[in-house]
Amino acid sequence: MTKIFLMTAIRALIVLLVWHFAANAHDHSRPELDSWFESLKSGKGPCCSDADGKALSDIDWEVREGHYRVRIERQWRDVPDEAVIKEPNRAARTMVWPIYYWALGGNLRRIEIRCFMPGVMM
Repeated sequence: MTKIFLMTAIRALIVLLVWHFAANAHDHSRPELDSWFESLKSGKGPCCSDADGKALSDIDWEVREGHYRVRIERQWRDVPDEAVIKEPNRAARTMVWPIYYWALGGNLRRIEIRCFMPGVMM
């Protein structure tokens, strides 16, 4: 019974931390973009609802054979076409919203890309 309670408490803490950081993932130096970030969605759904957006350096994304690829956790991943945000990038930086799925014991099981917003490669 104690082990079940502990696992439930850990899960609740993870959900709260993800929710807190997702809500604060926006550029604090540009608060006028907060509502725009909250409104972003791809064909996979709202970007900020389940995922924490992060900016990517130019070396961590590319276009290959007409499709985007991003490097997350030191591994290249294909961006699903439906995850690409179609509206203009007002943040002026490349961003990705990955969702991390964890197995019991804390091991990373898989990563899903919820949204991707390309920037301009220099």
